[in-house]
Amino acid sequence: MIKNMVNYKMNMITGKDLMKYAGEFNIQLTARQAEKIAAYLRGKNFDLFDDNVRSKIIREIAKITGPKTAKEINHLFIQFTK
Repeated sequence: MIKNMVNYKMNMITGKDLMKYAGEFNIQLTARQAEKIAAYLRGKNFDLFDDNVRSKIIREIAKITGPKTAKEINHLFIQFTK
């Protein structure tokens, strides 16, 4: 059930949500980057609990934010999936 809730939230995430999480976890993220990431995630029904899927997502996020920020976001995703 938790898995479904986390995946549902990622499917519906907004840039504003991402900015809030970035602030809570001290991740450097601009509003524009957050909006681009949210647009990429929204409506895709990704399974963050699947390592291969999460790796694909992080590679796409790295194209938007750079590898350092993508790595920090990956740590955030891992926290969500624990």
